Amino acid sequence: MESGVLQPPLALRELRERVADANVRLVREGLVELTFGNASAVDREAGLVAIKPSGVPFTALCPDDIPVLELATGEIVAGTLRPSSDTPTHLALYRAFAGIGGVVHTHSPYATAWAQARLAIPCLGTTHADHFAGPVPVTRALREDEIAAGYEEATGRVIAETLGPTDPLAMPGVLVCSHGPFTWGAGPEEAVENAVALEVVAASTYRALRLAADVEPISEELLAKHFGRKHGPGSYYGQPS
Repeated sequence: MESGVLQPPLALRELRERVADANVRLVREGLVELTFGNASAVDREAGLVAIKPSGVPFTALCPDDIPVLELATGEIVAGTLRPSSDTPTHLALYRAFAGIGGVVHTHSPYATAWAQARLAIPCLGTTHADHFAGPVPVTRALREDEIAAGYEEATGRVIAETLGPTDPLAMPGVLVCSHGPFTWGAGPEEAVENAVALEVVAASTYRALRLAADVEPISEELLAKHFGRKHGPGSYYGQPS
């Protein structure tokens, strides 16, 4: 066991394997280029977060490359590589949203375009409603003082501020103004799926608005029906677990 590690080696290995797999999947799904983006996971019981190392190509990752940090302090407890520069954002999200277990950040083309245009993605159809219980919000711009000191942590705080009292699993993604998308889920696998869904929604909404700039959002009734049939106690999509 590496010095300072707070959980058994097998459990730590599994956490690192899931994070390595999630990061590699971002490449397979076409959501990242070069080293843009990162995925992480948290073990709430052990109080540990595993995240992609900074600047390392996704396809070169193996579980031993994945740094592990204490959720409470951000102190590195396993791994020799420097963690992602976005680590403070991930930590801020895990601290703000107790129900999530994985976080993903990408610079996927369409979702990033919406973020750079500083526009929320309106809910125009059922594909969107299947994954997000309303428009995908965009954050406010960070203030000069937030950029100057603790920029990455401030990014996490402004995401939490934007979501407000909304259940993060009902709105598992936010566009960071002038930056790009962050998504999350019950685990890193679901966070990746939500990143895929967000890019699909961002692209289809852009195309719909190009075809008909005055298209109306989906009705509240149809939105609730589609989100509810896949999420929550009344869900009936897919197979029973």
